[in-house]
Amino acid sequence: MSAMATTGTVSAHSSRATRRNAIIAVVAVAVLGAIAFDTTVVSIGGEGDLRQQAFDPDRYGAEQFPRIRDFVSGKAPEAVALAEELEADRAAAVEAYGTMAGAFPVMPVTFTGTVGEGTSGIFNVAVEGLPEGTGVRVQTGPAINGTELRDIVGDISFGAFKNQIEYQDAGSGINRAMAAEVLSDLDREALTGRTVTVTGAFTMINPKNWLVTPVAFEVQG
Repeated sequence: MSAMATTGTVSAHSSRATRRNAIIAVVAVAVLGAIAFDTTVVSIGGEGDLRQQAFDPDRYGAEQFPRIRDFVSGKAPEAVALAEELEADRAAAVEAYGTMAGAFPVMPVTFTGTVGEGTSGIFNVAVEGLPEGTGVRVQTGPAINGTELRDIVGDISFGAFKNQIEYQDAGSGINRAMAAEVLSDLDREALTGRTVTVTGAFTMINPKNWLVTPVAFEVQG
């Protein structure tokens, strides 16, 4: 083979290699550009960073409980007065004190009474002056059930959360925050027969049967 033929062959190979490298470079630039276009830069600790973190129900509960406690404490009527108003005009009493949560109102209340027998942390409380047939119970934990504390303020709505699970977890986080602040030192074994003052909220499914979730719980004496 002549030197001229050899040179031509090398030149052709070199040309193809150059084109191949150019194509690879163009594709790489396009890929990098697409990645850059689809990437959001989030500063650590910034608002975007917080949105991307998983929902923390305990942090949420700790943030929300103080204002819920203050709301309930500031609005709660005495139990005897509330029971009398419910008997006289239930709709008016609900409008005056309650917050609708689905089909049922959540009502704030405060009372002083004598603790009776309890089961699974739920105790009957005898409140003097209540109309005959009206019973009051209070849940003391360790597990606190229900969404009364989440629902009573009226501005914690499903739309503020990603899904139903987060919405439910928010209520549980608030309940745990309350239990840590209000019930952590409570001696449940020694409650029966004691006088207590309780402020809390209950869902009024039956106006004669109140299961109260406390925001304040004081054992007297």
